[in-house]
Amino acid sequence: MKIAIIGVGTVGSAVATAIKNTGCVHEIILYDRDGPRARAAADDLGHAASFGFDVKITAVSNYRGIRGSEIVIVAAGANQKPGETRMDLLKKNAAVICDVIPRVMANVDSKTVKIIILSNPLDVMVMLAQRLSHLPASRVIGTGAMLDSARLRTILSRHLGVSTHSINAYVLGEHGDSSVVDWTSITVGALALDDFCRQAKISLPATTRNTISHRVRNAAYEIIRGRGATWDGIGAAASELVRCIVNDEHRILTVSCVSGTGADMVAMSLPRIVGASGVTATLRPKLSASESAALRRSGKIIRKNYDSLHV
Repeated sequence: MKIAIIGVGTVGSAVATAIKNTGCVHEIILYDRDGPRARAAADDLGHAASFGFDVKITAVSNYRGIRGSEIVIVAAGANQKPGETRMDLLKKNAAVICDVIPRVMANVDSKTVKIIILSNPLDVMVMLAQRLSHLPASRVIGTGAMLDSARLRTILSRHLGVSTHSINAYVLGEHGDSSVVDWTSITVGALALDDFCRQAKISLPATTRNTISHRVRNAAYEIIRGRGATWDGIGAAASELVRCIVNDEHRILTVSCVSGTGADMVAMSLPRIVGASGVTATLRPKLSASESAALRRSGKIIRKNYDSLHV
């Protein structure tokens, strides 16, 4: 499979590296407005590929070069800086999406292409990209809360003393400050979280859960404060999503895509089945009354920010 990555900054480069290391694609096309940067990234990754999977990596100087790509990953736009929220990027990155998506669609097969959005604020950008592309909502997908959910599983793993692979836990709603931890549906092995804690004699009171939720929501801010940007986590999440599509895995991922119509249309993260054709089904997890209310608030925030664009 041939894929294209639009934007080869820190995030785009990390995504390209992570996807190359899966071996699930045979060609990666890199496009960036900064041509020398794209060529340098292609050369560097190409050299690295000689130590692993045989992947052809090419830099292109115009959008015609992405023709034939079955998946296009949009990593272009301003990155979050220390002290900024994802919403501070709203208008800057909306302008980028308005420029990129029509150019992409002029050079891909609209009957089959899948577009993956990484630019923040992610859910709003998914809504905008889907509108501009005129593609079915199932084929315009944001990585959404995949990374948030991974952060939640990692923190829980350390607290519970079990592998992340034994924990099913999801963050829902906005990839942002209004995200919702679905505590009600968390399972460890075959056990509900409360049952596991009781049998393992582990305390997980409300105060600890609130602290964990806070850490999940603020993880990106902490990383940006210490490192300047986040890239490894989103690179891994994007490559996982690509692999799921390429291999038609029908895995359940907390990705963001548009659902609803009219004033109720919104993109947010929910558990969704993802395969070769994109999102094939959306699942509705069990939520407490307070979690349901928080998820509705999250959706309203996303929609309000989308409506504020006036584009």
